[in-house]
Amino acid sequence: MPSYQHPLVSRLPRVGTTIFTVMSRMAQECGAINLSQGFPDFNAEDVLFERVAHWMRTGNNQYAPMAGVAPLREAIAAKIAALYGMDYDVDSEITVTAGATQALFTAVAALVGPGDEVIVFEPVYDSYVPAIELQGGKVVRMRLAAPDYRPDWDAVRAAIGPRTRMIMINSPHNPTATVWSADDMNMLAALTRGTGIVVVSDEVYEHIVFDGLVHQSCACHPELAARSLIVSSFGKTYHITGWKVGYVVGPRELMTEFRKVHQFNVFTVNTPVQLALADYMGDASRHLGLAAFYQEKRDFFRAGLEGSRFELLPSAGTYFQLARYRAISDEPDVRFVERLTRDIGVAAIPVSAFFDNGLDERVVRFCFAKNEATLTAACERLRAV
Repeated sequence: MPSYQHPLVSRLPRVGTTIFTVMSRMAQECGAINLSQGFPDFNAEDVLFERVAHWMRTGNNQYAPMAGVAPLREAIAAKIAALYGMDYDVDSEITVTAGATQALFTAVAALVGPGDEVIVFEPVYDSYVPAIELQGGKVVRMRLAAPDYRPDWDAVRAAIGPRTRMIMINSPHNPTATVWSADDMNMLAALTRGTGIVVVSDEVYEHIVFDGLVHQSCACHPELAARSLIVSSFGKTYHITGWKVGYVVGPRELMTEFRKVHQFNVFTVNTPVQLALADYMGDASRHLGLAAFYQEKRDFFRAGLEGSRFELLPSAGTYFQLARYRAISDEPDVRFVERLTRDIGVAAIPVSAFFDNGLDERVVRFCFAKNEATLTAACERLRAV
């Protein structure tokens, strides 16, 4: 193919292929066990697939309404009311999206303009910053310091200024597996009170919280709910990450702006899948049982690493486990995970990839959303490192 001959100015000059793609590709090339990218190696229940096939066969294969099919929006509203005590209007305050990443990008595109400042917490999921920069926004980074990765609210207070347009939060948090407390949410509410700041709350792991902790959704807090777009993911909840279906809820005024962008960058989402998900949500035990399901996997994985030289950090939520490897090697984390993949046969994610300056605390992230056989084989290899 001939090359493009004209000058080209990249909108994202510092962005390359994501670390998740890089490590998953390396795992495949090396035949390694992939504990890097966050996806299960097991299927959802057959009944969910059967419901998709049902809606396909009965002719529901054309465009859904832009905001999502009514039965799914009704099911989402019922779930949020039951869990968090907040009522969202089905017609004007709930939108089904093509996954959580699209929801996050669309929220930023709809509400952030050139020169607006957006506060994010590092280590930060990799899609946030490019979305902000593409709108001409300025990223303001708040560091979550190891090993507890708690927000420094005094630093956040100092960072808020007249150009602060948005604060993006993520709890349960990827990659640190921490969970914000009610006190954290109260502090966020206090700092944004009386301002025009919008909160975008990434809650894709809302149902994966361990050890009796309770997920503190922005929907639980009326003051925050009034200024928040809250994002969740069916992929994370129902083990169907490849279907790329999520949703966003928020007050009518914010959702109106969100939908102005959504209608042009997606318009609508897969119709039979939406209808099947609405059916599947009728059994609340499917999301209410997720915490116990993944806590068992977390405990199995941690037990499997007993006797290894990895230092396991707390994992209070998500399906991730952070581990320090200082007792094993002084290598930078990128080099360490490459060697781990190539020579040991287990792929992980270097946590430095979640920092703008590549801060390297010799910590890597493992995903334990895997079958026990997969975790057993991985732990056997990791204990030998």
